[in-house]
Amino acid sequence: MSSQRSTIKALVYTGANTTRLQDRPAPVLSSPTDAIVKVSKTTICGTDLHIRKGDVATCEPGRVLGHEGVGVIEATGSSVSHFKPGDHVLISCISSCATCDFCRRGMYSHCREGGWVLGNTIDGTQAEYVRIPHADSSLYAVPAGVDESALVMLSDIFPTGLECGVLRGKVKPGSTVVIVGAGPVGLAALCTAQMYSPYRLIVIDMDSKRLDAASSMGAEYLINPGAEDAVEKVLALTDGLGCDTVIEAVGIPTTFALCQKLLAPGGTLANVGVHGTKVDLQLQDLWSRNIEITASLVDTVTTPMLLKLIQAGKIHPDKMITHKFKFGEIEKAYDTFSAASETGALKVLIEMDS
Repeated sequence: MSSQRSTIKALVYTGANTTRLQDRPAPVLSSPTDAIVKVSKTTICGTDLHIRKGDVATCEPGRVLGHEGVGVIEATGSSVSHFKPGDHVLISCISSCATCDFCRRGMYSHCREGGWVLGNTIDGTQAEYVRIPHADSSLYAVPAGVDESALVMLSDIFPTGLECGVLRGKVKPGSTVVIVGAGPVGLAALCTAQMYSPYRLIVIDMDSKRLDAASSMGAEYLINPGAEDAVEKVLALTDGLGCDTVIEAVGIPTTFALCQKLLAPGGTLANVGVHGTKVDLQLQDLWSRNIEITASLVDTVTTPMLLKLIQAGKIHPDKMITHKFKFGEIEKAYDTFSAASETGALKVLIEMDS
């Protein structure tokens, strides 16, 4: 690093449902394809909460968390040709070598030398500096005039909602869509589903504040299963058929079970939620209904398209940001984000201390 700093501040997963802001060795270039990025803005993902609870076995205590953010290139390896020090970049949650068999098939999430590694198997973005492997194919130049706070939402939640929910769920013009879970990824699926002109767009959540957010972002019908029968309401809205696309955006057995009851014949259940325990598949009810169930990790192949849409003002990811914190307050940010039902948090933006 040109600043010659030997240590940085970083948010570290310390195990037993805890994280701590600690001093850590500054990252260094370890491959010619690496870049060191000085992080300017980052955020917390629901997956980070799953890690903190011990649901992600690949992430061990001692890891710097985070896989989302924007920043400025500090240094590049000798093989990096697309970026130079001083460039403003969007950090993808998925690192891609762009040459292995999975990457050549567009499955960057299964890259043999990358995939979801940031904040999982290598140190992540909730730090003052981060090492990005395969920088040429894992970073994106920040377009001129675009709000970098909004761009943080394109690191993960918008590609995830679009790819794992909308595209895997086969949303198309005239289709009926229900999204179970109005958290950040569910809302990103809601925003991007509208690009495909569905006939019905329904959102289900137990949190009235999140349902209000869904309404403001384009949901036509809101269902709180604590106040009414969600299955009956969806069937009433779909001529008794259920929905062509059911997007599970929570990641618990109860919501996965509900999603199975909402499927129309020939429909697709697109699982987006991160599951930390087993779920039951009611195949005795589904085997004859010509349905599909998909489960996937985001590949971020849609990130270039999403960057163009945000430039054109077609999507507004900044609407997801409900709270802002300085990096020194990141532990407070975790408390706020993990208590979303009380705080109303959707995405918390963490800005580096100047």
